[in-house]
Amino acid sequence: MREAFHDQLDAVFTDLAEMCGQVEVAVRRATEALLSGDAAVAEQVISADEAVDANRERIEDNAFALLSLQQPVAGDLRMIVSALRMVSELERMGDLSVHVAKIARLRVPNVAVPDEIRPTLERMAEVAEDMVRRVHSIIRDRDVEAAIELGRDDEIMDQLRRRSFAQLLSDDWSHGVEAAVDIALLGRYYERIADHAVSVANRVVFVVTGQQLNRNDD
Repeated sequence: MREAFHDQLDAVFTDLAEMCGQVEVAVRRATEALLSGDAAVAEQVISADEAVDANRERIEDNAFALLSLQQPVAGDLRMIVSALRMVSELERMGDLSVHVAKIARLRVPNVAVPDEIRPTLERMAEVAEDMVRRVHSIIRDRDVEAAIELGRDDEIMDQLRRRSFAQLLSDDWSHGVEAAVDIALLGRYYERIADHAVSVANRVVFVVTGQQLNRNDD
């Protein structure tokens, strides 16, 4: 009975890793839509979010079933509660990708990102996608060292966010308020994707070690 229970626990984390893979695709395709002005790709990202939401419901149902039927304690309880928190964070990352795609769609046939700020936004998107990709592996392998390293690397995203604001506030900005609002929102979306990735990684550390990790830890 206990062996079957632990197999079910492992299956929950396998499902979380698969859901993270969906989010990785969403981030990548949303960025593609944003930088190319491709409405069709943007629509695909928006439509695909239904599958992410469905996975959240399924993972939550399985986790709650384990809570009610098995009444886990100690490490097993920690694992299930953490999974419930992680699935919410992953869904939110998917939602943020949809927000990026919606800005892309709104500005078609134009591209929402002006040329001079494009390198900064491209780099933010690369960092966000890389962090989601790494979280995928962290969940799958329950890799504590990689999780801690991810939290340290989040400073790169913070620096890029500050750079984007400096560009928006520069006297050289000539694209008006609408474009400035788009860029401010896009920067926030990518930054929050990174923040959620770090939070998920920290929960993996908690599952494995029982230790709470915050973003200021070395």
